[in-house]
Amino acid sequence: MKKFYFAFLAIFPLSFTMLSQSVNTPVDIGGYIMHFNILKGEGTPILFESGGGDNSSVWTPILERIHEVTGTTLITYDRSGFGKSELNPALKNESDFGIENGIKELEAGLAKLGYSDDIILVSHSYGGLYNLLYARNHPKKVKSIVLIDATLSNFWNEDFLAMRDKFVDINTIPKDTGDYYLNYNYNEIMRSLRNTQFPENIPVTNIFPDKSAPVYPEEYAKRWKNVHVDLGDNNNNVTNIIAKNSSHAVFNDNPSLVINAIIKAYSETLDKDEQNVVLQKALDNAIDLSIETKVHNRSEHDLNTLGYSFLQTQELDKALEIFKTTTLLFPESANAYDSYGEALLIAGNKEEGIKMYEKSIVLNPDNEHGKEVLLKLKE
Repeated sequence: MKKFYFAFLAIFPLSFTMLSQSVNTPVDIGGYIMHFNILKGEGTPILFESGGGDNSSVWTPILERIHEVTGTTLITYDRSGFGKSELNPALKNESDFGIENGIKELEAGLAKLGYSDDIILVSHSYGGLYNLLYARNHPKKVKSIVLIDATLSNFWNEDFLAMRDKFVDINTIPKDTGDYYLNYNYNEIMRSLRNTQFPENIPVTNIFPDKSAPVYPEEYAKRWKNVHVDLGDNNNNVTNIIAKNSSHAVFNDNPSLVINAIIKAYSETLDKDEQNVVLQKALDNAIDLSIETKVHNRSEHDLNTLGYSFLQTQELDKALEIFKTTTLLFPESANAYDSYGEALLIAGNKEEGIKMYEKSIVLNPDNEHGKEVLLKLKE
């Protein structure tokens, strides 16, 4: 299990301009309309699944940056009864509007749009259960999953469902809305999915904050975090990333972390040459931001953190390129040379590693860690 700890990352500046290439696409699912938004590109498409009660608009602020770097197709949509999507008029019973029906509607829409082959899934909160079921239905087609503080299948035991019932009064929710049917079926959905696991062949990036729901009782927040930690601890295909100083909506509080994770997940579906192109685009964005903002400590920290993330995943060539870039951008930073020296030693380049540590100590004579490393290297 790989676990990363991130503070706020600002490597990719966000663009809040309108997505001029995004096409609002109504799809007839058999007598009713579901709305998809397609930002077209080349490569494995990425499907974004919003949380319960939300619609596709929550993803708008981060899509353009992801598209600029990956160049792939990005798909968002409104589940039936949310946003611009209609409810199926043929369904008569409340229980007919459960998550299994939602998956059928999604599959029908993607098929009509021509996106029923290989795909990458991204989800927030309740949308994680849609990712779970879609991946179970299509284990060979789903190439990667990025969960953003997702609802996990084993969170809602009977005690916590009873606790939830105290917070949710379904009588206050307008009928014939997606929100009404979601809440009507919520408990049975959680019981039916309890302990269902993601297919082992699919890599999963699991992003979650230190404390997701501070407004709820402490035992709720504690259990929420524990099941996320356990997901990574107990599954070799899951990488946990803890988003420090963030709330449940990580894509709002720490958008750059989410953007980076999605770009990285996409890059891993490419061959080596294509990966290098995507990485270079990511680095170009980081360099541009460093030059434009002139915020030395912040930008340097962002590059350094990205480098260590690649060290954690044993992508040494990428880590070395980033650490080297950091020393070029910030030649007066002792920490930049210290990090580059560490990566060089991991790569087996002892001679160059010693040079970097020596430069670090010249810039910061109080670098006791660097002195200890040099002493051991020269023994």
